[in-house]
Amino acid sequence: MRATLRWLGTTLLSLAILLCFAPTLVPPFLDRIYYEGPASGHYDGARFFNPDPDAPRPPRPGSVFTRMLRAEGRAEWPAQVPVTPTVPSRRIAGNDMRVTWIGHATVLVQTAGLNILTDPIWSERASPFSFAGPRRVRVPGVRFEDLPRIDLVLVSHNHYDHLDLATLRRLWARDRPLIVTSLGNDTILRRAGIDAQARDWGGRVAAGSAEVIVERNHHWGSRWFTDRNRALWSAFTVRTPAGNIFFAGDTGWGDGAWVREAARRGPYRLAILPIGAYAPRDVMEANHLNPEEAMRVFVILDPVQAIGMHWGTFQLTWEPIDEPRQRLAVLSRVRGLAPGRFVTTEAGQAFSVPLAPQRGANAR
Repeated sequence: MRATLRWLGTTLLSLAILLCFAPTLVPPFLDRIYYEGPASGHYDGARFFNPDPDAPRPPRPGSVFTRMLRAEGRAEWPAQVPVTPTVPSRRIAGNDMRVTWIGHATVLVQTAGLNILTDPIWSERASPFSFAGPRRVRVPGVRFEDLPRIDLVLVSHNHYDHLDLATLRRLWARDRPLIVTSLGNDTILRRAGIDAQARDWGGRVAAGSAEVIVERNHHWGSRWFTDRNRALWSAFTVRTPAGNIFFAGDTGWGDGAWVREAARRGPYRLAILPIGAYAPRDVMEANHLNPEEAMRVFVILDPVQAIGMHWGTFQLTWEPIDEPRQRLAVLSRVRGLAPGRFVTTEAGQAFSVPLAPQRGANAR
């Protein structure tokens, strides 16, 4: 029975991945138009694209399906990981900066009187369906009802594990936060009754005492398969009176030019970087950083402190649940980073970001 369930789960996940990579195989009525505007260096008038010429390209859909269906090397995750939820402070004033990993790409940053939330998802599944799709194995590290009032929400792109309408509806109804995203994703949100500010790469939005800059990264977007790349994906720089914050969103390395572009917005006090959902590498290299690539991003940005996210919450890929943070810990030791310079935490575990760099070790 257990083998049958495992095969069924593998088949369903493989089919979902196939559909994401093969939008032409599903009915065209699933297409959606989220954005219309002039062509640019990353928009052809209909769909967005990554402009880096030498970046890895996704494999052909047929090979993806065959590779994923075999499930060679797919790790078995636990059904649940114990989490002790925390209750954050209502506000953090002045130059203090408090960070709480809630799970997956959802991070609460509190500083300069602002409560900032990245890619919020409190749903049980990262899926358009309540009965199927990746189920969370770590409950949120902060219960929704224990969240302080949120001022600013960053939504990096429209995949279900990053743009979770159920959560965003709750946040909008309760707090009316400023929601900043990239082009086209505001259409999805407005259709759900949620207001948002969308900008192209390089665009800026004032956020009270802070400023949000929408940054280039290397990814793709889709919610209904044939709507692939109808909306843009992005990272963000948030400039606050207490220091700059970089949120990478969901990204592959690509040609790395986007990292160097973002570094010019520094110096950064905090970087929030994805480290998981990278295996098998021949399928995921174009879409997700692995820990080694995340460390390359860290070295270029050179923040005072960084936190690894996008791991250990939803099993989207094949690596073991704790492998991303274990590999990152090894890399940190090999590089001689000061303890805590590039951290991973348990969901709900908060930490404070120092004002000055921890120069006990050279990140370069």
